[in-house]
Amino acid sequence: MSNNNILQYESKIWNTANLLRGSGIKESEWPSFMMPFFALVMIESRLIRMLDELKNTIGVDVLADIDKQDFIDMIKDKGQGYNVYIFEHNKTLKDICANDKAFDIDFDAYLHGFDGETKDLLGVDAGDGEKFLDIKGVITKLKAKKVLLGYTQEWSEIDLKPFNNSDITTLEEHIKRKWADISAETAGEQFTPDDVIALIADIVTSKIQESDTLLKIYDCTCGGGNLLYGVEDRINKNFKRFTQTFGQDWNDALYALAKIESRFRPDSKIEHGNTLVDDKFYNEEFDVVIANPPYGVSWKGYDKDIINDKTGRFKFLPSISDGQLLFMQHLIAKLDNIGTGVVVHNGSTLFSGDAGSAESNIRKWMLDTDIVEAVIQLPTDEFFNTGIYTYLWVLNKNKQPHHKDKVMLINASDKFKALKKSKGSKRKEVDEFNRLEIVATLTAYQDTDYAKVFDKEFFYFNKQAIVLTNVDEFGNSFAAQLENGKASEKLTPLKLSNGERELTEFVITDFDRNTHKTLAEYFEQDIKHFIASLDYKEQPLVVTTHQAQYHYDAEQETLIKTSNKQEVLGCGKIVIKSALKKASKSQPERIEISVELTLDYQKDYEIIPYHKDENDNQAVIVGFMAKYLSKPFSYLENVVGVELNFNKIFYKPEKLREVGEILGEIAELDDELKALEIGLSL
Repeated sequence: MSNNNILQYESKIWNTANLLRGSGIKESEWPSFMMPFFALVMIESRLIRMLDELKNTIGVDVLADIDKQDFIDMIKDKGQGYNVYIFEHNKTLKDICANDKAFDIDFDAYLHGFDGETKDLLGVDAGDGEKFLDIKGVITKLKAKKVLLGYTQEWSEIDLKPFNNSDITTLEEHIKRKWADISAETAGEQFTPDDVIALIADIVTSKIQESDTLLKIYDCTCGGGNLLYGVEDRINKNFKRFTQTFGQDWNDALYALAKIESRFRPDSKIEHGNTLVDDKFYNEEFDVVIANPPYGVSWKGYDKDIINDKTGRFKFLPSISDGQLLFMQHLIAKLDNIGTGVVVHNGSTLFSGDAGSAESNIRKWMLDTDIVEAVIQLPTDEFFNTGIYTYLWVLNKNKQPHHKDKVMLINASDKFKALKKSKGSKRKEVDEFNRLEIVATLTAYQDTDYAKVFDKEFFYFNKQAIVLTNVDEFGNSFAAQLENGKASEKLTPLKLSNGERELTEFVITDFDRNTHKTLAEYFEQDIKHFIASLDYKEQPLVVTTHQAQYHYDAEQETLIKTSNKQEVLGCGKIVIKSALKKASKSQPERIEISVELTLDYQKDYEIIPYHKDENDNQAVIVGFMAKYLSKPFSYLENVVGVELNFNKIFYKPEKLREVGEILGEIAELDDELKALEIGLSL
């Protein structure tokens, strides 16, 4: 059977929801009712298909001589599941639904006739713990609505026996996509469309070769398995290599669907749990890693486990509000020494975080280790419940020689075909023509009009921290007035005035006890508040000493000293501090107020292009400073950051229209307005 034939079942499966709608069940709840029954008919169809294949393999003549129990043991040895009703009573779900009087008893016995693992995954005896598909809870609700028999009958009419694993996986992709559209999914989780799965598979197949060695494929956030199995199926169409799939997910229902699927594949292992804190494949490495981890989801709930992680896979810990780069580091750690991978992320992984941040350091580590081969920008409106740009990170530990120490950016935002009918937020798809073009461009690894190859250092930048010394309008700073490298000049003030209040006491031991109870209270409520309010740049603050008066001239941005004459001191600051001092043996409790003139320093930083040679890089920094800075400065630390910015590289300025064309349109509008005015006046 072809995929086109099986997709005819999509509408048939979705029609089962009509009864849910008629029972008053909210649309957002439909997936929880449909998932266990979809799993049920999928299991039954595959068990019957397995039974038929086993009979054909054995042959009719031989089968007649095999003991019944031996034959049952042969079925169980297949490890794909077991059901007493199907294999011992030759009854299916459809047969059970035919007898409405005995349905409740028979249906319960049918469910309990499954093997232990299947019952656990379906949630036949679900308690307070992990419910997985929770068919027990769904049955209870359907019974209360008095529609259990009718709903089960609807599903029993869906016969998936004629279809193989790949066909059913394709059907699952479409059904799960609809579930994703209507359910309140965990924030940031995005179902991977089949066209993106096809693109990922084509990229992977372009990196691997025919071999008699096993190809191990891993998805650390496998969900229901669509990406994992979709890629495996497409690889199997192109290669004769044996494949083995590994997946992990912590969503109960989706894990159960993937686990059920895994039993009908030659070699697949699916585990349940949070990959970031409980890696079920901690001792495994893989040839291929693929994933579409959740976007922008916090890891706060399990931060202690990640902070204390002993595996060494997390080189840096990104912002707790977004764990995407945790998954990226985990996947890189799982690659073998010649492995390749494709990971779907949103744009934050490209540029979030400043130089020196964990995000920037993770990107730098990835480029330093030369594992990033390319990043591909997909079109907007490509996913079902988000319209944002998404990106494929292509990882490769076995780069070709001419790919080493380089990164390719492919702007595939225009490589799509518009859908005739939108699917949720999905309005575009990367069709086969564009998909093959993208993979060919990646393989060629040469510049085109929408793809560029860069030395990896192109994405590095210097964030050079400096201390600027501000100067007045004459180019002078207060530094010229200081001797022997001093940073400030302390004054012994007699008076401090801001035009509203005058302070003449700078060591205060007494206060108005009618207003304040203690000196500490006087300090907190009066002096401290007053000192903090002083702004020498915004108000006429004057400091008087025995020798002179000092103030700041805001227009000239300089300190002025006035004694017998007025003297310009250069740009500086008037710093006034107050402190409450405890009593000592020699002095009582007191408030001390100090005044000093200091240099007007300002910390700043400059973003400067990076050069991989250390000497050349320093020369670039020095040259940049000489060209763009006119104020005196000194160097602080230099931090190297990394970001990949598609907008900067592929920016296309909007073509400006001719002035004459615009004036012509204005004239036409003017004529239309005049005609309207004439019409209104008639």
